[in-house]
Amino acid sequence: MTIDEFDRKILHHLQSDASLPAEAIGEKIGLSRNACWRRIKRLEDQGLITGRVALLDRQKLNLGLTVFIAVRTRSHSAQWLDQFKEATRVLSEVTGVFRMSGETDYLLRASVPNMAAYDALYQRLISKVELTDVSSSFVMEEIKDTTQLPLGYL
Repeated sequence: MTIDEFDRKILHHLQSDASLPAEAIGEKIGLSRNACWRRIKRLEDQGLITGRVALLDRQKLNLGLTVFIAVRTRSHSAQWLDQFKEATRVLSEVTGVFRMSGETDYLLRASVPNMAAYDALYQRLISKVELTDVSSSFVMEEIKDTTQLPLGYL
């Protein structure tokens, strides 16, 4: 898979605003609309672009409390993992699930309106899968949160 400077620029602009048409991106980077569209299509076909989404304002959606939930478990069987994956997939408040190294086995990121909603989420989670320890941290200030990935490593 060969990525050149035009591809990097296309990816940069799409990460900033996925609604930009190929013509607008092409004008910004010095390519025709058709050449830009072909490159975007190739980047999608190669799997570098996996989707295009709208980013929503959590505050306006009444989801102002971000929670990081550290989970430890005694069980590491395939059956337990399948159960855990399914349990977290159906919890719409959970927006990220990560298997970790170190003392925490899994780290979840969730968005909820308030502490009562977090408690309800916690109760639903522990009712779906056996966990050894759950420790939560609440975001007090969001300093940086981006979906844009660094492109300098291509």
